[in-house]
Amino acid sequence: MEREPKAPLVLEGGSSTHFIREIVREEVAQGKHGGRVATRFPPEPNGYLHIGHAKAICLDFGIAEEFGGTCNLRYDDTNPTTEDVEYVNAIEEDIRWLGFKWAGKYYASDYFEQLYEYACMLIRKGKAYVDSLTEDEIREYRGNFYRKGVESPYRNRSVEENLNLFQRMRAGEFPDGSHVLRAKIDLSSQNMNMRDPIMYRIKKVRHHRTGDKWCIYPMYDFAHPLSDAIERITHSICTLEFEAHRPLYDWFIRECEAFPSRQIEFARLNLTYTVMSKRKLLELVQKGLVSGWDDPRMPTLAGLRRRGYTPEAIRAFCERIGVSKADSVVDVALLEHAIREDLERRAPRAMMVQNPVRVVIENFPEGQVEWLDAPNHPDNPAMGTRKIPFTRTLYVERDDFREDPPPKWYRLSRGREVRLRWAYLVTCSDVVKDAQGEVVELRCVYDPASRGGNSPDGRVVKGTIHWVSADYARDVEVRLYDRLFNCPDPSDDFLSHLNPDSLKVIPNAKAEPSLIEAEPGSHWQMERVGYFCVDTKDSVKGRPVFNRTVPLKDSWAKLESRLVQSTPPQRTSVTVPVVAMEAREDLKPIAEEITFDAFARLDLRVGIVRAAEPVEGAKKLIRLMVDIAEGRLRQIFAGIRGSYKDPSSLVGKRVVVVANLKPREMKWGVSEGMILAGGNDRDGWRVVTLDDGDVKAGDPVS
Repeated sequence: MEREPKAPLVLEGGSSTHFIREIVREEVAQGKHGGRVATRFPPEPNGYLHIGHAKAICLDFGIAEEFGGTCNLRYDDTNPTTEDVEYVNAIEEDIRWLGFKWAGKYYASDYFEQLYEYACMLIRKGKAYVDSLTEDEIREYRGNFYRKGVESPYRNRSVEENLNLFQRMRAGEFPDGSHVLRAKIDLSSQNMNMRDPIMYRIKKVRHHRTGDKWCIYPMYDFAHPLSDAIERITHSICTLEFEAHRPLYDWFIRECEAFPSRQIEFARLNLTYTVMSKRKLLELVQKGLVSGWDDPRMPTLAGLRRRGYTPEAIRAFCERIGVSKADSVVDVALLEHAIREDLERRAPRAMMVQNPVRVVIENFPEGQVEWLDAPNHPDNPAMGTRKIPFTRTLYVERDDFREDPPPKWYRLSRGREVRLRWAYLVTCSDVVKDAQGEVVELRCVYDPASRGGNSPDGRVVKGTIHWVSADYARDVEVRLYDRLFNCPDPSDDFLSHLNPDSLKVIPNAKAEPSLIEAEPGSHWQMERVGYFCVDTKDSVKGRPVFNRTVPLKDSWAKLESRLVQSTPPQRTSVTVPVVAMEAREDLKPIAEEITFDAFARLDLRVGIVRAAEPVEGAKKLIRLMVDIAEGRLRQIFAGIRGSYKDPSSLVGKRVVVVANLKPREMKWGVSEGMILAGGNDRDGWRVVTLDDGDVKAGDPVS
């Protein structure tokens, strides 16, 4: 019976389709396998899952769910030297946390007996043999890309001898490394995977599930396709590095006369400022460079969860980056944008002062407290309100005061008025310093008629700052996490790129009194500071630890970085000959003339490309995710694929975006603007980039 697929999840800026969906959709429509869809997620239990695995999980489970099928969880536990039950438990917790349920839980070790019988079948068919060469000799005999392989002197052993040796290998008669079982395929193949690959090796190591029952273990390339076949998996979805293994996958299934599972490859997730290698992540843990697999700086799902990332944000991120067959690098800012977007909607607000300076409200009575109402979310009244105490003595951020303020400074300084969030308008009247000249106290006066932050006479006060009552504030530990690496591509010599400022601990930040009861795992937006999560490991009752998930953007820091503090350099005048180029006859006006006023209506903005990939099914299009500093990323489709064989080369580029075009509904999603490019259809189109000068996302272009 043909199944009707569910509508795929479409998120803001996301893609509604990709090539794997289309493959499955077409096969379901054709009635292949009776319209049945079965996928699997096959982790190796030798480490914790990371954000790259999240993309695979969302794809495997998502395809099955969308087409009314099933998705199995199957551990490829064929290498007992690296596997551990701890990893099994962590993997299952991560999958459940992401919101998925497996139809069945299996292990490759469940199939060891059946895999052994398949191997014996291949021996009987003359398709496998026991080789007694050493590991180095096998490597030498197989050749390389420039030299064909040479037959092993043991390649033509009889079927009887091979069966006898293989049975004795299983019985434990031989030491490790003395024999292997190899497939007999093609030693002259250009695909190295087809040059008589190893199927079994001897390893006298205890297995975490089967104990000492086995001393020979199947190789991944043999166990994987046949495990798929045993479970009758219809679509075996894996990453692009296995594309060259697909002929071997198909060969084993065909020669073993097993269920014809189909392998489909997609590009793995690569993130800037991140390493995804389990080996490298394990090295970080073993060398004590992080506190463990769940260190909030790690890209593991356990680490991201502890840092405060939500499953909804990670699933939205995975949907937004899409699925393709072209390798690309995604800017980690897109992941950070996804969690900001999610927590903006769900996180209640509170106030916390990390680097406090004391403020005394001189005209507020001593010993008096006024309990003010503050919304838990200014845009969601359903989240209710909370009471915050206002007293004569307060704390504000030291960075919110400048004794000698620069232009466009709207925070505290002597004689200037600011708004205390949800409280009153205050004016700084005096500054108290210690013997070293350090500011230790600000003396202020408040306007009693401005409760709530609004002036009764309508005067405009541009600056708003956060604060807490010094009398009621509670001390909490704050951990300011940043990116673990300080360069976009830390893959080479990754330990040398560790960010020394990836963690800063504030042991006694000042928090609203209500925060002392914050539950472990709860999410908060500390106003004007960032999004935080209460640590689930180190928090204790009455002493929560707040992990910064991601900071808010500091509008003043961005503005200050643009100010030129020194005199601009003198420019030397150069006289150059003015020569007009020869007129090109092939150029004609492409549209009727418009006025300057009409052109001025175009809103041109600087955009930073955060992700770029080719659009499957569209020969000319590249899908760009562009940041123009509006709190989200825009999806823009551009017909520039012919000029950018590697779209990831555009990631990080500053481009010019026409930001006020009406969004256009396309087959592949909504295009929310246009980027400027120059060229022609014959020679290609190159994007106009702004690589010189200090221009920021969102800056106007004129």
